[in-house]
Amino acid sequence: MENKADTNSNQIVEAEESRVTSLELFFDLVFVFTLTQLTSLLAASLSWESLLQSFLIFIVLFWMYGGYVWLTNSIPPVTASRQLLLIAGMSAFLICALAIPHAFLNSGVVFGIGYLIVIIVHGFMYVRAVGWKAARFVPMNFLSAGAIISAGLVGGSARYLLWLLAIALHVVTSFLGTGLRFELRVSHFAERHGSLLLVALGESVVAIGAGGPVLNLRFILAAVLGLILPAALWWIYFARDDDVARTTMLTRPNSAQLRQALGGYFYAFIPMLFGIILLATGIQSSIEHLTTRLDIAHAFAFGGGVGLYLIGTIIFRRVSGIPEVTYRYVAAFLALLTGFVGNNLYAALQFACLILILIVLVIAEANWAFSKQPK
Repeated sequence: MENKADTNSNQIVEAEESRVTSLELFFDLVFVFTLTQLTSLLAASLSWESLLQSFLIFIVLFWMYGGYVWLTNSIPPVTASRQLLLIAGMSAFLICALAIPHAFLNSGVVFGIGYLIVIIVHGFMYVRAVGWKAARFVPMNFLSAGAIISAGLVGGSARYLLWLLAIALHVVTSFLGTGLRFELRVSHFAERHGSLLLVALGESVVAIGAGGPVLNLRFILAAVLGLILPAALWWIYFARDDDVARTTMLTRPNSAQLRQALGGYFYAFIPMLFGIILLATGIQSSIEHLTTRLDIAHAFAFGGGVGLYLIGTIIFRRVSGIPEVTYRYVAAFLALLTGFVGNNLYAALQFACLILILIVLVIAEANWAFSKQPK
C-alpha cells in the first residue's frame, strides 16, 4: 500500500511539474502584444514592403520567444531569482513591441536595444543553468542583436540585409546548440505552445472591436462571424491534433522528441501564427467594409491568413506523425481564392465563404480521421 501511495504521489508531483506556470502564461500575454502590434502595422498600411517588415520582425521575436520556452521547459521559473529574470525578459519584449510600428524607421535602435536586453536575460539564465556550455550559442545571439541595432542606424536595402543577417545568425545558433542535451518536459512544452496559440486566436477576436466603433445590427452580425472564424481554426487544432501530437511525442525517444519539438512547435507555428496576424488584419478591415469591396491586398491577406494557418497545421501533422488529410490542402487553396470574392463582391460574403470552407473541412475530417492512428 505504501509503495502504491508513493507511486501516486510521484505521479502527482510529475503532473504538477509539467504544468505551465502562471508567470509563463503572463509572459505569453506580453509576447502576443507583439502580434497585436504587427496586426496594427499591417492594418495601417498593407503593402509588400510592410508585409516583409512584419514577417522579419515576427521571425526575430518568435525565435527568441522559442528560446525562452526551451529555457523555462528545462528551468522552471519557480524561484524568486528566476521569476525576476523572466519579468525582466518580459519587459524587454514589451520594449520591442512598443517600437514595432516604426522599427524600420526612427525607432529601429530602440527595438534593437530591447532585443539586446531580451538576449542578455536569456543568455544569463542559460549560463546559470548549464554553465559555460551555453557559450556555444549565446555569442551568436549577441551578434544577432548587434545586427538589429545596426539596422536601426542605416537606411535603404542595407537595413533589410542586416535583419536577414540577424535571422541567419539565429539559424546557425540552432545548429551550434544541437550538442547540448535537452530533456523535454513534453506535456509542459505542448501545453505552453497550445496556450500561445489560444491567446493569439483570441487576439483575432479583439480585432473585431478595433474595426467597428458603432454598435448596430450590421456590426453585431460581423462580430458573430468574426468569432466563428477563429473558433473554427481553434477546432481544427485543439479538437484532436494537439492531444495526438502530445501523446505521440511522449512515446518517442529523446532525439525524435527534439525533432518534433523543433519541426512541430516552431517551424509549423510560424505559418500558423503569422496566418493569425493576417487573419486579424483581414477581420479588422472587413468589419469596416462589410457591405463593400475590400481592396485586393486586404482581401487576399484575409483569405491567405486562413490558408497559411491551414498549411501550418499540415506541417504540424506531418512532423507529429498524424495521418495527412488532403482536404486541408484543398481548403487552404480555396481560402486563398476567397480573396477574389472579397475584392470583387463584398467582405461579408468572403467572411461567409471562409467559415463555410472551414465547417466543411471539419465535417469531412470527422468522418474518418479518428479511425487512423499516428505513426
